Amino acid sequence: MRNPAHDNPDVTLITPTSPMATPTHGGRAKCLQRLVRLDLPVPTTIALSFASVHKLASGYRPDVREILEKFPSDALLCVRPSSEDPDWGGPGAILNIGMNDDRHAILCERIGKDAATEIYLRFIQNYAIDVARLDAEVFDGISGTGSKALAKALSVYEDEAEEPFPQDPAVQLAEILRSMARAWEGTTARLLRQAKGAPVDAGLGLVVQQMALGLGTGACGSGVLQLVNSETGLPQITGRYLSQSQGREALDRRSESIYLEKDPRGPSLEELAPEAFAALKDHAALMRRKLREEMQIEFTIEDGKLHILDGVRVERSARAALKIVVRLAEDGIITKQDAVMRIEPRALSELLHRQVAASSPRDVLGTGIAASPGAATGKIVFTSEAAQASAARGEPCVLVRRETSPEDIRGMNVAAAVLTERGGMTSHAAVIGRGLGLPCVVGATSMRFQIKRRTLTSADGRVLREGDEITIDGSSGQVLAGSVKMIEANLDDTFRTFMSWADAERDIGVRANADTPADAKTALHFRAQGIGLCRTEHMFFEPERLTPMREMIFARDPKDRAAALELVLPMQRADFIELFQIMQGQPVCIRLFDPPLHEFLPTSRSGQRELADALDIPVSDVTRRIDSLAEYNPMLGMRGVRLGISVPEIYDMQARAIFEATVHSNKSGTPIVPEIMVPLVSAKREVELVRGRIEAVAAAVRTEKDADFSYRLGVMVETPRACLRAGDIAEHTHFLSFGTNDLTQMAYGLSRDDAGRFMSEYVRQGVFEEDPFHILDTEGVGELLRLGVERGRSARPNVVLSICGEHAAHTESIAFCREAGFDYVSCSPFRVPVARLAAAQLALADKMK
Repeated sequence: MRNPAHDNPDVTLITPTSPMATPTHGGRAKCLQRLVRLDLPVPTTIALSFASVHKLASGYRPDVREILEKFPSDALLCVRPSSEDPDWGGPGAILNIGMNDDRHAILCERIGKDAATEIYLRFIQNYAIDVARLDAEVFDGISGTGSKALAKALSVYEDEAEEPFPQDPAVQLAEILRSMARAWEGTTARLLRQAKGAPVDAGLGLVVQQMALGLGTGACGSGVLQLVNSETGLPQITGRYLSQSQGREALDRRSESIYLEKDPRGPSLEELAPEAFAALKDHAALMRRKLREEMQIEFTIEDGKLHILDGVRVERSARAALKIVVRLAEDGIITKQDAVMRIEPRALSELLHRQVAASSPRDVLGTGIAASPGAATGKIVFTSEAAQASAARGEPCVLVRRETSPEDIRGMNVAAAVLTERGGMTSHAAVIGRGLGLPCVVGATSMRFQIKRRTLTSADGRVLREGDEITIDGSSGQVLAGSVKMIEANLDDTFRTFMSWADAERDIGVRANADTPADAKTALHFRAQGIGLCRTEHMFFEPERLTPMREMIFARDPKDRAAALELVLPMQRADFIELFQIMQGQPVCIRLFDPPLHEFLPTSRSGQRELADALDIPVSDVTRRIDSLAEYNPMLGMRGVRLGISVPEIYDMQARAIFEATVHSNKSGTPIVPEIMVPLVSAKREVELVRGRIEAVAAAVRTEKDADFSYRLGVMVETPRACLRAGDIAEHTHFLSFGTNDLTQMAYGLSRDDAGRFMSEYVRQGVFEEDPFHILDTEGVGELLRLGVERGRSARPNVVLSICGEHAAHTESIAFCREAGFDYVSCSPFRVPVARLAAAQLALADKMK
């Protein structure tokens, strides 16, 4: 008997030594070879390579008799797909190939007429639908499983196909192989797998395997078994078994199937076939140990004899995946480094946030940009005031706005989730949402927002009003009607153990962007190595601070401005003292005041009247001052260092608050060297002017408090000119922190708040490979960053470099930062674990090269 492996390299008998590789034959074929090497009871199997299947799709007709010769003449066969990645899908398996009138008669004698007829009927219908492409409905009128049903099925096939059902096993196999090959290379299948990340030229292999029938006399049936729970990752024998069945019917017909282990709820395989069950457990344990993975076994029992048909990687939730790799490492099956490499960084988001359960039905009202992960349900509110009132009543709410502004901070702090019509990945709602760990969907243009009317209209026309309940899924970008089943966040010892392994490998620092004590506590909880960006403007929007700020804005001279800010000083000082205490001596980088002043003034008429009353001035004075502060493009106007130079009293007050908090912390046993960051710098003279005033404040505080302290001064590099002149600027600073959000905006000439309206179309048509506000543009913006690094380090070799934009948690961005020589990245607190893992994987990948 010839060995096809010797005659045709594209058709290979799977043996322990046959040439078999996932890139040429697919994962299933390679796994089956591993099972053969473990001497498990795997039926005879032949693998067709990607090249062979591609030829089949192109019209090549193989010599199937060469394949059939390797199997017993009376064997039935099955064909299964074998792609490089099982997630890419593929055509369904076809069982019982070779069944015909003659074999039906033989099997009637061997396993009984009912079982033989059932097998034949199944094959006729599968072949008719999947290979001959007949309409499934033509078989609906066939009832029963006896001889009459079989005769009817053969007659229906002949009528519809206009030819008799093929009786030659060679013809059957050839047509099945050709059909499966063409199905893989069809347009629909190709688009579906490309959507899952498969390359355009992804190949498919096929495996032809001898059937273990699973139907007949004695103990016969099929099932699946695994040693872990797919949801929790905890050890648990899981699966089902169904007598007189084939393939994965035990899962498809769960109501008829039985348990594997003894169970008080019903019969089990352990009781029915104890020897087969014991062997199954042993085989599963061996596969786990030797294949270094939790595997699901597909098995068949034929007349009491166990056959292993396949082994696939156990499907798992994110939390189960983490448990699995940690247990494998702790059991010595894989290394800690291997465990770290097996978890996708973005999968950690599912552990850090509550998620919509995979099994929960979704009534989608609309979609937008998934700006901040997690999910929450609440009643619709349209203002921050309504959100605060809802929180006071103990009712979860979803804050719905056209777009958020700093005035909405209080509402966002108490809301369960946020939904906006406008915005992108770096819009105000997105950035604050990620910082708070708040589920957020922005740019939901498929819905109609009527804020004044207090209505929200879904994509299909349903009108929702204030008080109606919706669910925001910030992980998928979907807005759902009503409440849905949730899975709670889960950070346990397994998570902490895993992250400690990751930290042992990474070679770049990870800090957090934290604006409040709550943010800082979250950052510390997630093991951030300090605060890389504290945006102080978010501290000014509390009512007791907003009024003095507004008084300062309306002050007529520096003396009056300083007097108004004196009221804010103790509050800022208390903020910084609390931050320093929480961070326990770790670095805290405080960005001085950045936004334009108009953001602190009311936009509504009623708000302007309230302000006039509070300041005891005419409403006309309020509106006149608001008009005088108006700018055509506030993002490029008097903000950041420009404001600090024009209204220096603000930076003076903040510097004093930082230094007085430093003295207090040092005396209380929490020594700190604060980092003061000047935003939106474009020229070295700006740094010189601000630095001079800050040094004067530091000298005054040292004298007044009779205490010495140190601090570090740096700038936020977020304009193209700052990158180009980084050498000049670095001479006057200890650190350069690149703000990639604004730098991307200015490099592209794009508004980060408005780009979401057309960005998806740009990406779809290939103008941009990715949204540059979501994934760092390492070519254009990256060139500016490289220039900044090179020129900054050439002027000051020990200058500390970092990025603190929302790009910082992405693997691609961290890879760029490591290559370019940055010291650390800083991201939202809830993304710190993601960045830690991504950095560790990049470091490990470099070691493996």
